[in-house]
Amino acid sequence: MTTSFGAIVLGTPDPAALADFYRELLGWEEVTREPEWVRLRSPESERPGLSFQLEPDHEPPVWPQRPGSQQMQAHLDLMVDDLDAEVARAVALGASVEAYQPQDDVRVLRDPHGHPFCLFLP
Repeated sequence: MTTSFGAIVLGTPDPAALADFYRELLGWEEVTREPEWVRLRSPESERPGLSFQLEPDHEPPVWPQRPGSQQMQAHLDLMVDDLDAEVARAVALGASVEAYQPQDDVRVLRDPHGHPFCLFLP
């Protein structure tokens, strides 16, 4: 048996709403929609996918990290061709831009449920 990477799963109090955000942002297809689980995939590939799991008590992490607070354990890095245009599009879809930005060619944002993600230039 071989092991392969299947998906990243984000916990959220509303899997359908968060999946809709990322479906629009990434242009991916919906594969599964259930009340507690939604799965997306790229139209070019079966894997890896992006899934959303019901977690009613989800606590968004703090950015930048601070001792004693909910820590970020993972985030998505999304490559874009036009940083300013894609930041504006993500914000129009419901994302927010973080005040602290560690690099000029990367923008740290939060999705509508508080998960940090980065848009970056190649």
